[in-house]
Amino acid sequence: MPPATPESRPHVNLAVLIDADNAAPAIVEGLFEEIARYGVASVKRIYGDWTQPNLGGWKKVLLDHSIQPMQQFAYTHGKNATDSALIIDAMDLLYTGRFDGFCLVSSDSDFTRLASRLREEGLTVYGFGERKTPKPFVSACDKFIYTELLRADAHPADETSADATEAPAKPTRGTKKDKGEPTAKAEPVKEDTKRDAKASPVPIRLITKVIDDVSDDDGWASLASVGQNLTKLRPDFDPRLYGFSKLSALMKAQPRIESRQSNKHIEVRVRQR
Repeated sequence: MPPATPESRPHVNLAVLIDADNAAPAIVEGLFEEIARYGVASVKRIYGDWTQPNLGGWKKVLLDHSIQPMQQFAYTHGKNATDSALIIDAMDLLYTGRFDGFCLVSSDSDFTRLASRLREEGLTVYGFGERKTPKPFVSACDKFIYTELLRADAHPADETSADATEAPAKPTRGTKKDKGEPTAKAEPVKEDTKRDAKASPVPIRLITKVIDDVSDDDGWASLASVGQNLTKLRPDFDPRLYGFSKLSALMKAQPRIESRQSNKHIEVRVRQR
């Protein structure tokens, strides 16, 4: 099941399960704004040992966002009983058959198998975690959003992801022939680029490969299809990582890609060299 979008599935029921030990309270505002793009947070639970002082920051925001705290005592030092409680609840919620997807908020790889199991049942899994989240957990989700993008006090574009970036492609000798084609840059794109000047390099080779894979005989591909396939290949792909608020703005800023409006939909293709 591909990740739901506001246009395709506006009434998706989601269960939001937060690992308080591996998530910061500063992400709450952005977290639920992001979740609202994919569906309705019907269940909102957060797990941790609330007798411990390190979770004090969470206590201040639980009431404001109607998040239900789930108490789990740490029986033994060094053992994370919170993870087990979250996993058990996730399976209980799964078997109710009331949910279309789950939002797992944690940077802990221990939830990798849980994400895989939920997807085996045909549910969509959205992962939320820091850039340090292990790759197996990221790949186990349908869509993974880095929580640094959700914080108002952080600038994730300043960080570099070694396994998710590539250097921008250099112009080829055939590029000059494209001067008469549609303009690659628009005013909104300039604003995005200026706002996140230190953004990670765009993975242009991955993008052009996906366009080639889903394009028609003339090389044109629906932007929506390109976006869906990018997420399938790389669940953590997000235009915001590269300094753009939307995928369309990212595409228009790439010299190797041209775009056009077709029947109220945007199409893109790789420029002929």
